[in-house]
Amino acid sequence: MAKGVFERTKPHVNVGTIGHVDHGKTTLTAAITFAAAAANPNVEVASYEEIDKAPEEKARGITINTAHVEYETEKRHYSHVDCPGHADYVKNMITGAAQMDGAILVVSAADGPMPQTREHILLARQVGVPYIVVFMNKTDMVDDPELLELVEMEVRELLSDYEFPGDDVPVIAGSALKALEALQANPNTQRGENEWVDKIWELLDAIDEYIPTPERDVDKPFLMPVEDVFTITGRGTVATGRVERGKITVGEEVEIVGLRPHPQDRRHRPGDAPQDPQRGHRRRQRRRPPARRRPRRDRARPGHRQARLHHPPTPSSRPRSTSSRRRRAAATPASSPATAPSSTSAPPTSPASSPSPRASRWSCPATTSSSPSNSSSPSPWKKASASPSAKAAAPWALGS
Repeated sequence: MAKGVFERTKPHVNVGTIGHVDHGKTTLTAAITFAAAAANPNVEVASYEEIDKAPEEKARGITINTAHVEYETEKRHYSHVDCPGHADYVKNMITGAAQMDGAILVVSAADGPMPQTREHILLARQVGVPYIVVFMNKTDMVDDPELLELVEMEVRELLSDYEFPGDDVPVIAGSALKALEALQANPNTQRGENEWVDKIWELLDAIDEYIPTPERDVDKPFLMPVEDVFTITGRGTVATGRVERGKITVGEEVEIVGLRPHPQDRRHRPGDAPQDPQRGHRRRQRRRPPARRRPRRDRARPGHRQARLHHPPTPSSRPRSTSSRRRRAAATPASSPATAPSSTSAPPTSPASSPSPRASRWSCPATTSSSPSNSSSPSPWKKASASPSAKAAAPWALGS
């Protein structure tokens, strides 16, 4: 919440921070708001957490979206844009730099110019940022003064390579983190009370002197390029941008140029991408059952010969039907319960009682009823040779 009502009594200038990732752009932005609030009670303080307030920014510790803050000096009113420095968010940096009348290039004195430093200078030139002021940050981490001079020389050469006046650009050396810590400990710190806070004021003085006040075409018709469109719950669709010329008041109607009626097609063909708007319905994440693998089955495939497999029964298995018992009794020789099995062969059976082709494939010698059944003993079943008639009757059996 703002501390006071904004009154346009000073010239308005749009500035912002650019530079490599983790060089201290957001920290410098927070330190500037604290220093300006100490001198002017109408300035709203923006802490580091309030600038990078998105959950993704807090989790990763980097700036992703552009953040806007406002502050005042003795001469001007500033609108400050904090741009992301990561290479994956160059689009957001371009969006923020397009609004600037001047930029603050933040360079770490410990690292020097980095790849994103060079790219941001190039993008600033391409989008039309006319003036750049350099803040050499993290000087408290460098003990050698010659190293600071070397970094300053590299920055000036880099600016000259992209058609900026590198020899005339003001370079201020300081530490945004030390200044922010001092201002958070004592929010009423004024000029001359802390050396690191004085560096922030030196930067603001350089911005007032080096970046001229741009001329505004107030008398021309209103024109504002739309840079972003988003939806706010309870408000509706909101369009943002920078007013290039003219002026507008609250409640005034404007004309949106470029909107055309979208053709409605009732029929769709292959290759179209139709949409189905469901008004009044809310998408919910439905719980789906876990995927289950089907049991593997032995199935015949194209090109395979189908065969039926008949496995021999185990000693503990029992016939399931009366006909199976009859066929089994007919295939085995008779024996008395108290005597040993006869050595003579069984009499030939009649054709009516002859076993079926399935039963003739396997035979089992007769055993005495007094011998206990042991499931661990080897199976007494033996493979019997099938007769020619059985083979002819069952040509489909495996191995026939």
